Amino acid sequence: MLTKEALFTILQDLRPEDHFNIIGFSNRIKVWQQDRLVPVTPNNIRDAKKYIHNMSPTGGTNINEALQTGAKLLNDYIAQNDIDARSVSLIIFLTDGRPTVGETQSSKILSNTKEAIRDKFCLFTIGIGNDVDHKLLERMALENCGMTRLFQEDEDAAGHLKGFYDEIGTPLLSDIRVDYPEDDVEQVTQNFFPNYFNGSEIIIAGKLINRTSDKLHVEVTASNSKKYILLKTDVAVDLLSRNDIRGVPGLEDGKGDNNYIERAWSYLTIKELLNSRLKSDDSQEKDSLMEKAKSMALAYNFVTPFTVLKMKEAGLHSEPPQEEFISPSTDGIGEKVQSLQGHRAPPADGDPHFVIDFPSSKFSVCFNIDGEPGDILRLVSDYKESGVTVNGQLIGAPAPPKGHKKHRTYFSTITILSNKPERSYLEITPKRVILDDGERLVLSCGRSAVVRSRSLEVSISAYSNITVTIRDSISFVILIHHYKKPAPYQRNHLGFYISNSKGLSSDSHGLLGQFLSHEVKLLEESLNTSHWEAGQNRTQALKANPTNTLKVKGRLVPVVWKQRRIYNGQQEVDCWFAKNNADKLIDGSYKDYLASHPFDTGTSFGTINSL
Repeated sequence: MLTKEALFTILQDLRPEDHFNIIGFSNRIKVWQQDRLVPVTPNNIRDAKKYIHNMSPTGGTNINEALQTGAKLLNDYIAQNDIDARSVSLIIFLTDGRPTVGETQSSKILSNTKEAIRDKFCLFTIGIGNDVDHKLLERMALENCGMTRLFQEDEDAAGHLKGFYDEIGTPLLSDIRVDYPEDDVEQVTQNFFPNYFNGSEIIIAGKLINRTSDKLHVEVTASNSKKYILLKTDVAVDLLSRNDIRGVPGLEDGKGDNNYIERAWSYLTIKELLNSRLKSDDSQEKDSLMEKAKSMALAYNFVTPFTVLKMKEAGLHSEPPQEEFISPSTDGIGEKVQSLQGHRAPPADGDPHFVIDFPSSKFSVCFNIDGEPGDILRLVSDYKESGVTVNGQLIGAPAPPKGHKKHRTYFSTITILSNKPERSYLEITPKRVILDDGERLVLSCGRSAVVRSRSLEVSISAYSNITVTIRDSISFVILIHHYKKPAPYQRNHLGFYISNSKGLSSDSHGLLGQFLSHEVKLLEESLNTSHWEAGQNRTQALKANPTNTLKVKGRLVPVVWKQRRIYNGQQEVDCWFAKNNADKLIDGSYKDYLASHPFDTGTSFGTINSL
């Protein structure tokens, strides 16, 4: 799941001028678009997301063949196409496992990858979780002019990957080389860089030999595949206005190490020594590089894998972790949440709990859907008339201790699709909102924001709720449930509420949509009037009767009286509860409401279509 979220992050950040493909690998290799790269268009991004969503591991990890397939695909594309002047080709390789299928020897995988890439493009590797071969991924990237990133399973992999992709998503230059006169400098750190990306930086450090000159001659060469750039300049040396370190934190009034440039040089040199050691296959050379890195680290007080940091005891103590729930702020939603009750505003929230209010009948009906983690439930389906579909994807969690369920499920993603007047969609998770109406926009749930287009408005109240308004006649409220220190059976999740359904047609369907234009009756014969007590009204008498019967579209549904907690567990709703996955209450069975993917619009009940 984390790997899929990471892939979604990459797709969201692709530029319109990019071309891409996706290769899935387990014990088999699966190529999304055979023998080609496709341009970045809204349709291709949507199709790619569907493909990724439907990918399922089948056991095993064939890293070698996956890289061979990707390298051949990219080499063929480069050979057969007139590549744009500013383009840079690269492979981003994500895995959450070690090589277990095909070639599993690291040395062979490294040599095969090097031979397949042939210095024509760079390889960036990303490992997610604890079961990856960190050294293999790091060395593959180092030997093929790339970088590597490692994320733990409990980290925000998609968020970290966003920062990583920001570094490499916009290539500017290739083959950058910075040269200085040999008689003027020595011990220069890395001065050749395969690529320079918008968002990256180039740092070179070294020692000046010629201290009599007030200038240093520098020559920079670079290219962007069709243009060659040569820059020659003289840089001023030892001018106080250029080298004054006053104002640098930790370096004022004699504090700290005033020669911070020398420390920067030592840091870069240590890093290069460790990288060279990692790439070396010679044991004596590896030992020599390790000793050099260790010696320099000790001299300049840096911590490396070969040194130990000693700290004085400071008398610190820790407290056992406490479970803390972050309730959504009521700022900007208090009135809205209150208005959800007493109006036809069916919500889906919790595990997942569904509550439908019937104002004319003056009671509510509730039910649970005991789906499986990964299920996608169709909540609202009105694609033919209003053009709107809402799907909710479930995430699993262990059941609380002494609970009767084998597991809990919550909504992890809400997808809202609309095709009128233009095609657009929203993907909402507890951390971000993705809006695609021809142009892709990614918004954080941690920042309040309002985005408006001709027919759509998205309003985010930070860490609280998201309101989506379509054509001023349809409104959905999505509550963000976020735990600061979740218990094992808790997951950050979403609640879904229909706050305005005027723009939805009478033919709306879905687990919630089917009740928007239909009433439910409580049968009078289910109430034994002889059991009324003095002073009891009809509602009180109904509550006293443990079981009753509803009539829904000619179907008789047994129900029991319950209190359900909704709105983050802070409010209670009295309702008639339909058991057994809402058997007889909803049309068909709950499995009829399973969507095949988040973009499945289900143009009619029991059919499948895609946006």
